[in-house]
Amino acid sequence: MTAVYSEDTIKTLDWREHIRRRPGMYIGKLGDGSSQDDGIYVLLKEVMDNSVDEYMMGFGKKIVITIHDRRVTVRDFGRGIPLGKVVEVASKMNTGAKYDSKVFKKSVGLNGVGIKAVNALSSEFVIRSFREGEVHEARFAKGELLADEPLQPTDEPNGVAVTFVPDEEIFGHYHYVSEYIETMLKNYVFLNAGLTIEFNGQKFFSRNGLLDLLNENLSEPGLYEPIHLKNGDLEVAFTHGTHYGEEYYSFVNGQHTTQGGTHLAAFREALVKTIRDFYKKDFDAADIRASIIAAISIKIEEPVFESQTKTKLGSKNMGPDGPTVRNYVMDFLKKELDDYLHKNPATAEVMLKKILESEKERKAISSIKKIARERAKKASLHNKKLRDCRVHYNSQHDRRLETTLFITEGDSASGSITKSRDVETQAVFSLKGKPLNTYGLTKKIVYENEEFNLLQAALNIEEGLENLRYNNVVIATDADVDGMHIRLLLLTFFLQFFPDLVKQGHLYILQTPLFRVRNKKETRYCYSEEEKEKAVKELGKGGKGSVEITRFKGLGEISPDEFRHFIGKDIRLDPVRLRKDESVDEFLSFYMGKNTPDRQEFIINNLRIEEDLVEA
Repeated sequence: MTAVYSEDTIKTLDWREHIRRRPGMYIGKLGDGSSQDDGIYVLLKEVMDNSVDEYMMGFGKKIVITIHDRRVTVRDFGRGIPLGKVVEVASKMNTGAKYDSKVFKKSVGLNGVGIKAVNALSSEFVIRSFREGEVHEARFAKGELLADEPLQPTDEPNGVAVTFVPDEEIFGHYHYVSEYIETMLKNYVFLNAGLTIEFNGQKFFSRNGLLDLLNENLSEPGLYEPIHLKNGDLEVAFTHGTHYGEEYYSFVNGQHTTQGGTHLAAFREALVKTIRDFYKKDFDAADIRASIIAAISIKIEEPVFESQTKTKLGSKNMGPDGPTVRNYVMDFLKKELDDYLHKNPATAEVMLKKILESEKERKAISSIKKIARERAKKASLHNKKLRDCRVHYNSQHDRRLETTLFITEGDSASGSITKSRDVETQAVFSLKGKPLNTYGLTKKIVYENEEFNLLQAALNIEEGLENLRYNNVVIATDADVDGMHIRLLLLTFFLQFFPDLVKQGHLYILQTPLFRVRNKKETRYCYSEEEKEKAVKELGKGGKGSVEITRFKGLGEISPDEFRHFIGKDIRLDPVRLRKDESVDEFLSFYMGKNTPDRQEFIINNLRIEEDLVEA
């Protein structure tokens, strides 16, 4: 039967309904908080951006954030919203002060949508503006105005306080990861030297801007003291290390552009040109940028981003009447970096030595690389290792944040995930047995080893993360000794050759249930002994009948119908995170290097004997 297409078919949703039905258009993906780009962090960022914009305009030197039981409060000490506009600012689309470029010349939130998205996607939302001895409070639920309180006198200093609780109907059973919030807040203070941010009693402050950011993210000292250059609208800091790959932290008007954009492309190009000109040698660009860790922050009037979540800059110009971003960055680096290298010959010598070492290694593997690329290209035509998702075939670039690649081992496990996955956004890469231990090996092995070469090609990370094909890379192995060993071997591979994949929060471990507990009416999946005991107690009480307990010994034992529960909206992912005080080299040396007495003692002290579990 053909659907009727008439006037009744055309619907106009109000702003609340539209945001709640299409949240991805406003905050990217939803998620449960296990990933740093999940929606609950975007909501916090949207509120924070308004407060930080106030500081950038010269009002309010402190922002206080508290998060308790999912309730988030952000209090700034800026000018406060004009009291007669509090309800409109929180609930009327395209309403805000940032349309007046004289007031907010270089702010992040330009379209007046952000705070409304927070309102619509929160089960509770309260906004209070303190201004000149009075306070105006408005309370909402899911975007609906519940109360518009009359003005009251107050002793509170000027500013705005926003309290919200992300709606479980939208986000499911979510949780906040403090480390992700701390990283976000540190970036805010690095980009706004002099601003103090308090989070649950912990203070963040920076005096040296991007130099502090770089030092915060260096797990090991760079080969030379970081080069720190800045003018009014552009600031850069960088050094070279010993790691593989290129690592960048790029920002526009305080917004962390995790996918880069025109400013980062300009920096990478300008760096190469300036260094070639300084040494008067036509070095390969890859050799100049190999092992770099860099941060760039730029301020632009009326920036244009490629999505509402503002993760990639699209602007070609610095402003309506300004120079191009490319020329601005090129001119700046050409003068400032060239001057710096002339004044610091010792740094210039270390940099030259590093470039020559990278050139030597690149030439040593160039012939292998060419053969490996051809091999990967041929394999992709009939690649049984990779079962890709449709997002890439359909060029749905706006859904890139939703993409996931499961790396699994064994035909049965791969088969279960392949049959259970969402073919639109989830892909599967099948390993054949245990991968090689790559600790202490050079990048040559990535091209010589067929599995690693094809995995690198599937992820498209040979030239860096800018063209990473999957936002989430998930190691999906059995929860037994062999599965744990495969996890370690894969972690070694990524940390050794692609550490930025881990540092930028793309790598995860899939949690799968250890037990299935069920009676005649209900089935529960349990991820620990504690969950199992609780389920047995609850499903077995009240005369509900006998309880059946199944212990899953491997992913291949779980049927595709059941697996859908574990990789769908209720997926449980453990993010792989590196702390600043963790040296990648020391970590890999201890766990994956030679079998030292220290490691033997560690194994003995941490040995656990798992008793056989008898099914009830």
